[in-house]
Amino acid sequence: MEMLFLLDKTVIAFVAFAITLLIATYSTYAERKVAAFMQDRVGPDRAGPFGILQPLADAGKFFFKEEIIPNTSDKFLFIIGPGISMLTALMTSVVIPWGGTLQIAGRDISLQVADLNIGVLYVFAVVSLGVYGIMIGGWASNNKYSLLGAVRASSQMISYELSMGLALIALIMMTGTLSLKEIVDQQHGMNWNVFYQPFGFLLFIICAFAECNRTPFDLPECEAELVGGYHTEYSSMKLGFYMFAEYINMFISSAFMASLYFGGYNFPFMDSLGLSQNAITIIGVFVFFLKIFFFIFVFMWIRWTIPRFRYDQLMKLGWQWMIPLALLNVFVTGLVILLTGN
Repeated sequence: MEMLFLLDKTVIAFVAFAITLLIATYSTYAERKVAAFMQDRVGPDRAGPFGILQPLADAGKFFFKEEIIPNTSDKFLFIIGPGISMLTALMTSVVIPWGGTLQIAGRDISLQVADLNIGVLYVFAVVSLGVYGIMIGGWASNNKYSLLGAVRASSQMISYELSMGLALIALIMMTGTLSLKEIVDQQHGMNWNVFYQPFGFLLFIICAFAECNRTPFDLPECEAELVGGYHTEYSSMKLGFYMFAEYINMFISSAFMASLYFGGYNFPFMDSLGLSQNAITIIGVFVFFLKIFFFIFVFMWIRWTIPRFRYDQLMKLGWQWMIPLALLNVFVTGLVILLTGN
């Protein structure tokens, strides 16, 4: 039985890993198509029907481009920086509950690789390590523009992680658990946390934009000021790793928000459809991914709608507005729990 359990978890981990890479790959295609739609143009339409093979063409370009490592760089750190960013981006998917439980051959198979009782803390810990990949890459390049981009990225991520953590504290006060699986199960049907923590969700999604270096928080890599930001000196697949890690982080952030605030794989009237457990689980997986795709679209929508902040505006928003508002949300949540006893 133990061998079967390990085999199940290995298969689920492999599938989650493959889906993460596939969605991150085609997020580049989706971003170009969303941008084209908003700017009234066609977008990719040459590589395959409707340009569907464009991500594969991009991957081939990254693999076969000349790889340049500056002579004055710290070569070991220069190489390991993109690897750290990619590794930390992929590590977060193991605690995401992708679905409920499937019953196969008399066994219950959970569609979650690892149900940690500190799943929320695990995600925060791993995401916090991601800043090292950016900082190491910028510093090891021995380029002032790269270093400025890395300093911007690290200060930005640290600043907004505080607000994100405080926003989550209010949610944890309500749910009483750090397990993502338990948080999702508490939102059975339509009992979603966003209805109880709308302000906390607003704070969280703003911080998610900053954590993923997405517009209007893309200052670490803004071309107009820093040439290319922390990855100015990178080329070939090392640059691809940095770009890929950003899209993976966007996907995982969307899955994290859907799990915490929008019920994860739960959906309205799931108990009144009269379907089997397996059918409900499969539908729940599709519903979960629809929520994820919606958030990914929002990330892309905002990119082509709002200009980036100045650096002083970004820091002022993070320290003078986001943190006080997150603390106020924690205080109000605690007061409501104290008065209502829930």
